[in-house]
Amino acid sequence: MMKIDLNLIPTTFDAIHAALAMTVAGLFFLLILLLILALLTFLRRKNTTDSMPELSATAAPVSETPSASNGSSIPEKPVQAPEIAAGSALQLLALLQQEARFVDFLQENVAVYSDQEIGAAARVVHDGCVKIVRKHFDIRPVYEQSEGSSITLPPGFDASSTRLIGNVVGHAPFTGTLVHRGYRATRCELPHLTAGHDPHIIAAAEVEL
Repeated sequence: MMKIDLNLIPTTFDAIHAALAMTVAGLFFLLILLLILALLTFLRRKNTTDSMPELSATAAPVSETPSASNGSSIPEKPVQAPEIAAGSALQLLALLQQEARFVDFLQENVAVYSDQEIGAAARVVHDGCVKIVRKHFDIRPVYEQSEGSSITLPPGFDASSTRLIGNVVGHAPFTGTLVHRGYRATRCELPHLTAGHDPHIIAAAEVEL
């Protein structure tokens, strides 16, 4: 049986032993280099964390009201404007109810009535609505031409008063047929609300004694 003496140290170095020695030395040098890089990375992260400012519990709160860059505050929207618009709409409903029973008509379930009954009621509602509209508004057509006539819209036409329908392609000028003349209110005069009047009451309840 063959015996190997592990304590035997070679007394001469050939090319194979020299290559093995250089490889071991290279790996050892690479290991040292990796350890140095890891240590430098750890120290850099620690310094970055230490230099970050902590969030202060007493920091100034963010203002909920925006302000202009020149220091002047942005003017707030008038809070009463929506109330005024809603009040006018409610006032008009009250007038239509007073003269034409308009809200009563809308609240009815017309499905249970015959066409003749609905037509008779619509005539009363129509007469009352016409009376209110003519009393408080002046309404004129946007275009004086008769419907069905040809009309040409120049570049820069008022898109708020004229709506294009059909096959709209390209840019103005457009030439088409006037399908509806449109309406424009030239006067709007509603009664002034008295102090203490609740515009939400469209029609007061009635109690017979």
